[in-house]
Amino acid sequence: MQRRSVLKNLAIGVGGLVSLPAWASGWTPESIGRVSTVALNEEALLGELVETFIPQTDTPGAKALGVHQFALRMIRDCYDPSAQTMLQQGLALMDSTAQQTHGKGFMKCDATQRKDVLTRLAASTDPVGKPFVDMVKGLTIRGYTNSEFYLVNVQKYVMAPGFYHGCVPVQKIAVNGTR
Repeated sequence: MQRRSVLKNLAIGVGGLVSLPAWASGWTPESIGRVSTVALNEEALLGELVETFIPQTDTPGAKALGVHQFALRMIRDCYDPSAQTMLQQGLALMDSTAQQTHGKGFMKCDATQRKDVLTRLAASTDPVGKPFVDMVKGLTIRGYTNSEFYLVNVQKYVMAPGFYHGCVPVQKIAVNGTR
C-alpha cells in the first residue's frame, strides 16, 4: 500500500521537474499580470512621483526602470496594511495639494511645480503628508539603486568577485625565509 503512494508521489515529482523549465522560462511582466493593489490612475500617478525624485537625464529615470512597480510590490508584500492606506491617502493628498496650489493635477504639473508640491507635503503638519513622502522617497532610492541598470552600469557590480587563475607559477620559499 505504501509502495503505491511512494510511486505516485515520485511520478508527480518527476513530472513537475520535467515541466518546470518550460513553465518558469516563459515569465514576462505581461504573463504575470497586474500585481498592484491600487487603481491604474494611481499607479500612473506614483510613476510620475518617482520620476520627480529621480528624473530621466542621460540615464534612465525611476519611472523607466519600473521603480514605481517595485514600490507598489514592497508596500503590498512587506509593509503593514496601514502603509497601503497611507499610500492611497498620500496620492490623493498630493493630487489635491497640486490642484490647490497650481490649479491642475500633479500629472499635469511641470518639474518645478511637482517639486514644490512635494516640498509642501514634506513640510506639512498633516499626519499623512510627510510620512508618505518619506516612505515613497526611500522606496524610490532603494528600488533605483537595486535596479539592474544601476548595479551594472553605475556600481559595476560583479556577481562573483575575483577570478581563479589555475596556471600561475608558484615561487619556492627557502627554509631560512629567502627566495
